[in-house]
Amino acid sequence: MIDTAPAPARPTSAEIAAMRRRYLIMATSVFVLDLAITLIFTAVAGLWMNLWRTAGIGIVLLLGVNWLAARELFRPVRRYLDGEIAFEDVQRRLTQLPLLTAQRVFLLAFLVTAFRLSTPWWAGERVALPIPTIADFITVCVVLTIFYFTYTYFVVSDYLAGLCDFIFERYGQNLGLFFGRYSTKLWIALVVISIGPLAAIVVDLFSYQGERQQMEILVDVSSAVVGVAMTAFFISRSLLRPVRRLSDAMKKVASGDLSQRIAVTSNDEVGELTGQFNNMIEGLRERERIRETFGRYVDETVAATILRREGAGVLSGETRDATILFTDIAGFTTIAEVLPPDQLVAALNEYLETVLAPIRAHGGVVNTFIGDGLFASFNMPLACEGHATAAVRAALDIQRAIGSRTFGDVGMAFATRIGISTGGVIGGSVGAGQRMSFTLLGDTVNLAARLEELNKHHGTSILVSESTRASCNGAFAFSPLGNVAVRGRSEPVAIFSIDHLERGLPS
Repeated sequence: MIDTAPAPARPTSAEIAAMRRRYLIMATSVFVLDLAITLIFTAVAGLWMNLWRTAGIGIVLLLGVNWLAARELFRPVRRYLDGEIAFEDVQRRLTQLPLLTAQRVFLLAFLVTAFRLSTPWWAGERVALPIPTIADFITVCVVLTIFYFTYTYFVVSDYLAGLCDFIFERYGQNLGLFFGRYSTKLWIALVVISIGPLAAIVVDLFSYQGERQQMEILVDVSSAVVGVAMTAFFISRSLLRPVRRLSDAMKKVASGDLSQRIAVTSNDEVGELTGQFNNMIEGLRERERIRETFGRYVDETVAATILRREGAGVLSGETRDATILFTDIAGFTTIAEVLPPDQLVAALNEYLETVLAPIRAHGGVVNTFIGDGLFASFNMPLACEGHATAAVRAALDIQRAIGSRTFGDVGMAFATRIGISTGGVIGGSVGAGQRMSFTLLGDTVNLAARLEELNKHHGTSILVSESTRASCNGAFAFSPLGNVAVRGRSEPVAIFSIDHLERGLPS
């Protein structure tokens, strides 16, 4: 069935505030990483008296100034969440939120690192900090700044995934701008995690000797372990989670669940692929809707066959041996004169549903509803082994079902007449332009219709042709009614009625 999810409920102000608060925490969480590295350096160097100075600059810039910058970055997003601006006006800011946040952290981290490393030069003996070499100064500034940039980018990317989920669920909107590159993100992540710490250690080996060298390497290794662990966690979540979600959704769709539609959480190829996946699901839903709607007017088997065809979506002409069954209601014209239209239609729909069930149960296909009757086929277009026997069994089941109940609120009883004929049938799409229909043609079709009409003259409920009787191979107790003239035939036709009980064969 087609998923018809209700319209998303707008979030409360508390929920919006929580999303904003979470962003501010993620954007400034680089301060936690910086504080951890500062504590490692202080502990290894034994310079606890300078902790306030080295940590203080981080608190001011990476926490305080960064918090204020993050608030400004999030302001357009907050306005959208509050309903002040349209999604199109904030979409670019959303997709660039990780990059813009990381750029500001890059600048602030450079100032923090440069201040700390240059302090021994301008503060002199007032501080007991070791003086770095020029090479170490440049390397640490570059490596640490890029490391903080990368950490922030992937932390905020992870947050953005949650924000996009929130917007998708509550506002029904998805990202549609894709200018990032998944390969670039992966390349940066690998370089920063692997080459950055190694570069710092190599510079220490050439810049220092003795205990100072050991201290610097220990600081670099310890800082790398903490920094890489924290950064790698968010890198894996940011890069792999969208792929896993897309893979899980595809598996559900492959199993027939068309309710899947997932949030686009990145601006790279994975995000674009997710958007295309959603478009594909919409197309599949529309196809299913067409199939279900089509199936209300055309038998589901015919509809499914046509929808599977390539090109013009038509069924080419085909000749096949088949059995045709016609039914209608005895005395329907008189019934229609006394019943109000709404009650008549309701009763007729119930009747047709009752007739339809045995036909489908025995492998038949309803070709057309004709007023109070219908025209069904067995072995065309759907293959049906023993189609003549199946058609007669369906006719007997129809008579049993109709005779055991009434229809509509008025409790109307109907009597049904059935004509069955077996022989060569031509089937295919017939029509012109945009209006096509699947139909069956041939003498077998005409004979079945005439046999249905002859029931009223012979006082019978089911009449079959000689070809149908012969094809049943003695499965039923037929009664010969002789040869009769049939409109459209130059020679008389042998016709047979059938008792309602079969000769002990299972139905």
